[in-house]
Amino acid sequence: MAATPLPPAMQGGPPQEVGNPGVVASDGMPQPPGTDMTGICFRDQLWLNTYPLDRNLVFDYFALSPFYDWSCNNEQLRSRSIHPLDLSHLSKMTGTEYALSEVMEPHLFVIRKQKRDGPEKITPMLTYYILDGSIYQAPQLASVFASRIGRALYHISKAFNTAASKLEKIGYADAENEEPNSESINGKEAIDLKELKRVDHILATLQRKEISSNSWIMQLPPAPPPPPFPEGYAPSEMEKDLEKRASEQPTSVDPIIDQGPAKRTKF
Repeated sequence: MAATPLPPAMQGGPPQEVGNPGVVASDGMPQPPGTDMTGICFRDQLWLNTYPLDRNLVFDYFALSPFYDWSCNNEQLRSRSIHPLDLSHLSKMTGTEYALSEVMEPHLFVIRKQKRDGPEKITPMLTYYILDGSIYQAPQLASVFASRIGRALYHISKAFNTAASKLEKIGYADAENEEPNSESINGKEAIDLKELKRVDHILATLQRKEISSNSWIMQLPPAPPPPPFPEGYAPSEMEKDLEKRASEQPTSVDPIIDQGPAKRTKF
């Protein structure tokens, strides 16, 4: 595979981050990048204005960023004038390497950093993506979950605090409303007790009057029978009928006097 010519920006030693010079080791090579660099991005507008961003030159553009590890196998291929993404040579090496996993020219390029222990044994490490010329480090899945869970817990805690404050206000308002209500209820109960006592007194008085009237009625003698018709008087048919009915009707029995003390109503 023919080697891709290096752009002029790569001549004269490894590049430094724009506006933030990198730390160079004692052997002249920059130190490897950190594992968590999600808070920064890289963009070289001068390079983008000079060279096209495609699958052949995207790795050279990525090598300008602080995300690039100069000790990778791709850099060894570049030093031998071999395309740094040539899989036929990378599969024969071991160590850290970069591979182009997804391409949507010219807007999106996904580069995966991985560790190769054999031709078929690869362990993914980090992922980077180039979006419209800006290079970013993709966050790890654990970091994404931790961030989303932390945000959800924050909003849930805030919602509970808001609900608790509302409930406290409602409880305070109910307590204020219950105080006058309790006074009115106590007043109503006092009035009801007075009325109850007054009604009991009236019923007791009526009961005593009824007992006294019944005893007075029991002391009266029975009514005498009607006098007989005088001699020579011819009663009418109606009078004869009334007299007959009076003689046939049995004498009324007093339910209190003639039924004994066991049948009397007790008050």
